[in-house]
Amino acid sequence: MKPRPSARWVGGNQFRLLENGEEYFPCVFEAIAGARREVFVETFILFDDKIGRGLHAALLQAAQGGAQVHVLVDGFGSPDLPEDFVASLVQAGVRFRVFDPGRRLFGQRLNLLRRMHRKIVVVDGELGFIGGINYSADHVADFGPEAKQDYAVEVRGPIVAHMHRFVQAAVLPRAELRQRLRAAPPVPPPAGEAGALFVTRDNRHHTTDIERHYRIALRAARERVVIANAYFFPGYRLVREMRRAARRGVQVALILQGQPDMPIVKTAAGLLYDHLQRAGVRIHEYCERPLHGKVALVDGEWATVGSSNLDPLSLSLNLEANVVIRDARFNATLHERLSRLMRESCKQVEPAPRTRWEGLRLLRGYCVYHLMRWFPAWAGWLPRHAPVIEIVEADGLHKPAA
Repeated sequence: MKPRPSARWVGGNQFRLLENGEEYFPCVFEAIAGARREVFVETFILFDDKIGRGLHAALLQAAQGGAQVHVLVDGFGSPDLPEDFVASLVQAGVRFRVFDPGRRLFGQRLNLLRRMHRKIVVVDGELGFIGGINYSADHVADFGPEAKQDYAVEVRGPIVAHMHRFVQAAVLPRAELRQRLRAAPPVPPPAGEAGALFVTRDNRHHTTDIERHYRIALRAARERVVIANAYFFPGYRLVREMRRAARRGVQVALILQGQPDMPIVKTAAGLLYDHLQRAGVRIHEYCERPLHGKVALVDGEWATVGSSNLDPLSLSLNLEANVVIRDARFNATLHERLSRLMRESCKQVEPAPRTRWEGLRLLRGYCVYHLMRWFPAWAGWLPRHAPVIEIVEADGLHKPAA
């Protein structure tokens, strides 16, 4: 049974923006530790550092308190967890699973493509968290200059039921999942006034859903668009909608990495700068530390927060999850945070001056722009296999999950 995200707007929700690990980790760890019935955690990265051990302690407390605890980590993002780290969880009753762990060849990890990149937590079917923050110490400021700038949200209300069904379908054996769905657990009561969609991307049924919602919002934009995204090299259609919005008078601002964690990130994004700026898009580079956020807002109500970057890996290969939010209060909060980021911690990139090589520069931009039209098709040619979720047993051995 495949996971199904929400296909329609759901009202009655409440969202709280959580900026960086300092706001996110205390809320998540407290919620997990206090779980009464069950916990689901999905994450790309889990490290054995002070943050990973904080999550470890919260998971143990939940399991020892009688909650059924499920953890799914990605085999590429979390490759070197110590045996005792995992074994102590499994021995306490945690069902610990690894998405597509792969095998090393001459010490090298080759399983780079089609990763489980989601970051979701659901506690007792009533409280959810989703965003871009992994469980590693580089998401808190005391890590130093390489600490990441990032965002997540705490979610309450009926949309949590959609998140809950999705994470159950991702890991539970089919028989157990059917039994749970027949029981029809109660939908959380209204907690606020926000409308929401839970939107995912996979390689079978929802290949373009997240990108499509970005494009819909850009087409509807009338006043402002602010996109903060760490890894930025979107496809032709998304770039086209940004340009069209700017040309019809919408204030379109991008916040991208100025101090990237990987140099190629800035190089790739820079290939698009001229093409976007000539349409009126303003580009800001965040220069204090690496940007890891994946958030956006449009006009005064629409916003999205999640795990999806705007690059080929997220838009065409990885498994991702975002919430799309329709709420003026949340939009205003996110706008205030991003405006402060642009004002205090970014530099605006000025358009490159015209030179005698202008023709070559325009040709380069034209070629890059039109080559991008084909990257979703290229993604289909890349190595493909049926990913396996393996469950870790008490003796440390892995076996395919049922």
